Amino acid sequence: MKASIYDVARYCGLSVVTVSRVLNNTGNVREKNRRKVLDAIEVLDYRPHAAAQSLARGHTRIIGLIMTALHDRFFETVVNEINRTLARYGYFLALSVSNDVRSRESHDLMHEDRVDGLILLSLPEEDRYVAQLKKRSIPFVLIDNQRRDHMVPSVLTDNYYGGYEAAKHLLSLGHTSIAHVCGPEYFLSTRERKRGFLDALREEGLSPFAVVQGDYEIGFGYETAKSWIRSGKLPTAVFAGDDYIAVGIVNALAEGGMRVPEAMSIIGYDDQYIASRLRPYLTTVRQPAENIGQSSVELLLKWIGAGSTASVTVEWKPELVVRESTAALKA
Repeated sequence: MKASIYDVARYCGLSVVTVSRVLNNTGNVREKNRRKVLDAIEVLDYRPHAAAQSLARGHTRIIGLIMTALHDRFFETVVNEINRTLARYGYFLALSVSNDVRSRESHDLMHEDRVDGLILLSLPEEDRYVAQLKKRSIPFVLIDNQRRDHMVPSVLTDNYYGGYEAAKHLLSLGHTSIAHVCGPEYFLSTRERKRGFLDALREEGLSPFAVVQGDYEIGFGYETAKSWIRSGKLPTAVFAGDDYIAVGIVNALAEGGMRVPEAMSIIGYDDQYIASRLRPYLTTVRQPAENIGQSSVELLLKWIGAGSTASVTVEWKPELVVRESTAALKA
């Protein structure tokens, strides 16, 4: 039997008025009591009737955003654009940084009375979030989702195209010994960039020097390049899964007395801030972060306004930005 507001009040030993104030975020409630109510709601899986609450107090005008990291410049740009676009429509942004659907911050946002909708940005535990949000009938949009078969609104970059263009650029410079150093396999973006890269090489009858999988970290790129240096066998070019990996490779080569692009051509991904500050300036694949942020908000507000939505995927093309870290292979 579905729990009622009276069950919540009885469970936490507080009045129905106090529970109502917490649910509607109105009136003064001591933090200790607010936590008691929230804990009771979680234990009892209490869900207020969203339609009745909407009639009683209207929409919250708040959109929640759940993401896993703040140190990534690409994600930062996406979040800033989401915030700007929401402000134009008269909405506010509530941010949760978490990779666990069971965390308190994520759980607090996943209630239909706290936010009008949610945006999920590149979450490893995507399936759990999607299941919970569908169960609670909360409008949501996925950005950089890990699967294409959720049948929900999503905004993606064409990462296959990005990987393909990166490889084609290196091939056009005469490179045939090309490695790919990439991030975790559970990211759809990782898989698609790798697939595009491999297809471009396959069209030329080539196999990669190596495909090395790890983390989107400077240290991973550094250690990978150091292992090549120790072995005495290096590719002439590398497509790095992101700019941080590329920076690590550049650092390892510099430490070994080798210059880029003379010793090795390197392409990154994302066009992070460091890409245009590092010497040599980094050739990279730029994702249209502003377009991604804006279109995710517009998709979500369309769902909120219409009350339901069709499964729509918006896919943006990335752009190859050629700088100094790639050059023609010397004969």
